[in-house]
Amino acid sequence: MEVAATIKFSRLSPLKARPLARRLRGLPVSEALQMMQFSKQKASGLIEKTLKSAVANAQHNNDLEVDTLKVKEVIIDQGPTQRRFWPRARGAASPVTRKTSHIHVVLTDGVAKAAAEPSAS
Repeated sequence: MEVAATIKFSRLSPLKARPLARRLRGLPVSEALQMMQFSKQKASGLIEKTLKSAVANAQHNNDLEVDTLKVKEVIIDQGPTQRRFWPRARGAASPVTRKTSHIHVVLTDGVAKAAAEPSAS
């Protein structure tokens, strides 16, 4: 069964978060959380927060054991870009783009969800 969690509009460039997200695929949840705790990147805190949310969803909504969960995928999508301006000399202004990202974590326990049984009509 798959369980997901999402954080939207986080103030983080997707290009800086994707290399860290790639390293998590296929890891057990305990190892992934440990890797995020000891990473110095800003992305690690946001991915860890999303990962903990997905684990809580698995425990509370689906009654799954944390020990059996693995990270199926971590997707970092680009969100809307904020456009701002920075003052320059002689009344000029330079544009500044502040990127945002959507972090989507999917966990699985390796067991396929049972298919819906056809009703006898």
